[in-house]
Amino acid sequence: MAITGVAGAGVIGVGVAQNLAQVGHQVVLVDVSPGRLDRARAEIERNCRASRLLGGPVVDPAAILAAITFATGPDALVKTETVIENITEDWDAKRALYQAMDDLCDPGTIFIANTSAIPITRLASATRRADRVVGIHFMNPVPHKQVAELIAGVHTSAETLNRARALLAEMGKKPVEVADACGFVSNRILMPTVNEAAFCVYEGVASAAAVDEIFRGCFGHPIGPLQTADLIGIDTILNSLEVLYEHFGDPKFRPCPLLRQMTYAGHLGRKTGRGFYTYDLPGR
Repeated sequence: MAITGVAGAGVIGVGVAQNLAQVGHQVVLVDVSPGRLDRARAEIERNCRASRLLGGPVVDPAAILAAITFATGPDALVKTETVIENITEDWDAKRALYQAMDDLCDPGTIFIANTSAIPITRLASATRRADRVVGIHFMNPVPHKQVAELIAGVHTSAETLNRARALLAEMGKKPVEVADACGFVSNRILMPTVNEAAFCVYEGVASAAAVDEIFRGCFGHPIGPLQTADLIGIDTILNSLEVLYEHFGDPKFRPCPLLRQMTYAGHLGRKTGRGFYTYDLPGR
C-alpha cells in the first residue's frame, strides 16, 4: 500500500494527516520534536471525537491513529510516494528539509508544499526534482474545509499536477488553481486584513472582541480576523507577513509590532491557550 508522508506536526500537519487517514491512506507523520508528536496524537484523537459536532462524519479515533505512524526526523519518509510539507514558514528551515528529503526519497516521490506564502518555484529550487514539486495550500481545520489552493511552480510537470489533483479529490477537496505568486490569493488578502485588525487593537481603536464582532455582524464572517489569527497561530501570521514584506518590499505588509510582541511572549493563539483571546487547553 502507498504511504503518504506528512512533514511537520503543527496545526495544519495534524489536520492533513487526519484527513488522509480518514480516506484510507497509510500516513507517516514526522516532526523534529517528540513532544509535538505526542501532542499531535492527542489532538487527532480529540478532533476525531469532535468530528460529528463540527458537521463532519462519525470518525473512529482508534482506526485513524492506527493508520498513522509518528516518527522523528525525515529518515522515516524514505518509503513514501508523496510527501506533504507543513513546517514553519521559514526559508532556511524549509530549504534544509527539502534538501534532506531530496536525498532520502525515491526520485519518483512528489513533494507537495503546503506553504502560506513562499513561492513554489523557490522551494523547488532546493531540490533536484523541480518538476515533481507542487503547492497545495490547505485551510484550517483541514478535514472540514472543502477548497484548497493548487499552485504549479515554473517547472512543475503535468503529471505532478494531475497527481496533486487526484490526491485532493480523494481528500474531498476542490482545487482552485492560482499562479505561483508570493502569498497566492488567500494569504495575500487575509494577512494584511489580520495585520490591520491587529493595528486597530495596538493603537487602541477597538478591542479584539469589538473588531471581530464588526466582521461577524456587518460582513457575515463566521469568525473575525483576530479569531482567525488565533486559529492559525500568531507566529504563523507574523512569519507569513515577513515573507510577504521581504518579497514585495511593500510597507502594506509590515507586521504590526503587537504580533511580534505576542510571538515573543508565546501568546500564539489556540495552540498555547492565549492569543487575542484565552482558551482552555485539554490536560492543563
